[in-house]
Amino acid sequence: MSAPLQPDAPGRTGVELLLPAALADAAGGRRLLTLRPVSAPVPRTGPAGETTVADVLVLLQAGYPRVYRKVCDEKGGLRRYVNLYLDGEDIRDLDGVATVLPRHAELLVLQSIAGG
Repeated sequence: MSAPLQPDAPGRTGVELLLPAALADAAGGRRLLTLRPVSAPVPRTGPAGETTVADVLVLLQAGYPRVYRKVCDEKGGLRRYVNLYLDGEDIRDLDGVATVLPRHAELLVLQSIAGG
C-alpha cells in the first residue's frame, strides 16, 4: 500500500506538480509544487490504496485552494480547458482522475489557450 501524500513534506519523494506561469501567482509565485508521502494511513481512492490523480487534487484543494479553484470546477472535476499530463501523457487518455500514479510521478498542468 502506498503512503498517503501531503503538501511539501520534507525529506520524502513523491508527486511533482508543475504549474504554468499563469498559475504561479495562485501558488505564491511557485511553479513547482511537491506532494510527498507521509506514514499515517488515510483512505485512498486507488486500487490497493495506491495514489491517484484524484488524491493529488484533494491535496491541492487543501494546500493550495487558489490553484485548485483554477484547475477544478465547482463539482471537483477538471475544468474543460485544463489538461493534466502524467509523465508526458494526457490523463484523459489514461484513466482520468482515477489514474494511478507511479512512485515518482510528475504531473504537468497546462491550460488551453483560445483565441483567434
